[in-house]
Order: sequence, then C-alpha cells, then structure tokens
Amino acid sequence: MIRSRLTAQRLFALFLLGVVLFNFPVLHIFNRGGDVFGIPLLYAYLMVIWLVLIGLLAVTVEGGTD
Repeated sequence: MIRSRLTAQRLFALFLLGVVLFNFPVLHIFNRGGDVFGIPLLYAYLMVIWLVLIGLLAVTVEGGTD
C-alpha cells in the first residue's frame, strides 16, 4: 500500500517535470540557431528530454532502488 502510494507520487512528480520541460518558456530557450552533431538544437533537446523521462519512468515503475 505504501509502496504503491509512493510510486504514484513519483509518477505524478515526473508528469509535472515533463509538463515544465515541454512547455513554451523552456522550449523557447532551445529554439535558437545551432546544431548538436548536425541536429538542430530544439530537436536534440526534445529527444534527450524524452529519453530521460522514459528512463526515469522505467526506473520508477520497476521499483528502482528500494
């Protein structure tokens, strides 16, 4: 019971983190000219953040370090 509640709280925190990171003001920071390994900066930011959130979700759902 306690573990499922803690997991739900962590998932909600990750959701809020995703909302903040994919919201306009933060995206506007990376909407500048420039490339990262030939990929536009905004697209690189979106892909990296997407992968990080997926990784954090996987760790949270699978149990992580309890």
